[in-house]
Amino acid sequence: MYRDPVESLEPLHDSRLAVTRTLRVGMIGIGTVGSGTFRVLARNQAEIAARAGRAIELVIVAARNLERAANILGGSVPLTADPMQVATHPEVDVVVEVAGGTGPALDWVLAAIAHGKHVVTANKALLAVHGARIFAAAREQGVVVAYEGAVAVSIPIVKALREGLAANRIEWVAGIINGTTNFILSKMRDEGLDFAAALAQAQALGYAEADPTFDIEGIDAAHKLTLLAANAFGMPLRFADAQVEGISGLQGIDVACAEQLGFRIKLLGVARRRAAGVELRVQPALVPADHLMAQVKGSMNAVMVKSDAAGLTMYYGAGAGSEQTASAVIADLVDVARLDGVDAAQHVPHLGFHAHATNALQVLPRAAVDTWHYLRVPVRGVSQIQAVTACLGEQKVPVRQVALAAERPGQGPQVLVLTGLVAQGTVDLAVHALQEHAAVAGAVTTLRVEELAG
Repeated sequence: MYRDPVESLEPLHDSRLAVTRTLRVGMIGIGTVGSGTFRVLARNQAEIAARAGRAIELVIVAARNLERAANILGGSVPLTADPMQVATHPEVDVVVEVAGGTGPALDWVLAAIAHGKHVVTANKALLAVHGARIFAAAREQGVVVAYEGAVAVSIPIVKALREGLAANRIEWVAGIINGTTNFILSKMRDEGLDFAAALAQAQALGYAEADPTFDIEGIDAAHKLTLLAANAFGMPLRFADAQVEGISGLQGIDVACAEQLGFRIKLLGVARRRAAGVELRVQPALVPADHLMAQVKGSMNAVMVKSDAAGLTMYYGAGAGSEQTASAVIADLVDVARLDGVDAAQHVPHLGFHAHATNALQVLPRAAVDTWHYLRVPVRGVSQIQAVTACLGEQKVPVRQVALAAERPGQGPQVLVLTGLVAQGTVDLAVHALQEHAAVAGAVTTLRVEELAG
């Protein structure tokens, strides 16, 4: 099979594509992602057409700043200041929405669908919050809503879950799915920066927005995790039920103590199937330092999937970037181009499972989630280790490792504890008991530990 003759692409360009109607694209937004999409479409048009089986042409663009947009497009594409004109344009087959937001963007997308147009979007917030409505409208109209660029940018994880792993029962999905926070955590570890200094560096380099709330508080990762969980388990979109904790309260001492114990801290999105439901959570967690996930540095992303047949698989790539996101957007356009003449019933389902087969799995409450935990307990003296472990024992928290933190300037003695598998509710009660204990000298810090084993 590897020695089959290779057919030249030239005849395909000259003849076969000529008889297939061009896929006409209207784009809303010409910022970072939109400009990257335009550049890649223009630069790789022959390659893209050869893969799609037809040419893909940008025929109209909506932009807030028409002068800036004209400079980017070089006068090659008509412009409008009205996104709804793109959404309803009679000469547009597919609308690419890369403007962002969950307000007007919803109106544009629904209008495009109502006019029988396919939609490609990189807007994870829009889909996590309004996806159920959008996908229902798309099914009714027989059109596609594609969103690979909304989840992990250059990593084709949506396609992997709903196509490459279609034979599998997915057990869990876990990943570093926000490049900004991974950059900050990498700086805190590698350069010993505190959170504020690492954030300032991220903003100076363009990795973080002026208002970084969605990133540092875990909201962006929760949007993406919501989409991953739906594709992994066939469950409805449950963004409102996700348990979300960011990294703004993370202290440098915990990054150092994690290293001392052989771990690194990463902001993880975790969706795990359990007998009683699904864990859906974003939180900073300790990962073993020798684990592949711990090696993901800077603004890179990585997603691991545990399934019954394929086993443990990992997907790694850029978590941000203009052309990196454009790569995913255009891959979706190629998929749409290939659907010409295909009955809507044969389309790949938007969330990986056909609507009639959706599994109404419930999200487990925070207190019921069982994981390992890390605790840092400030104590009044090094002799208080036994008092800490005794208190944890009284609260039914299993202890598998205890150590004293390495001395740090300005810090008193700190007891470090790694627990066994225990429910979050039990740990919360234990932390409350420790705070009331005479041996404890300050606030107790607790983080989950994720071993991500196969």
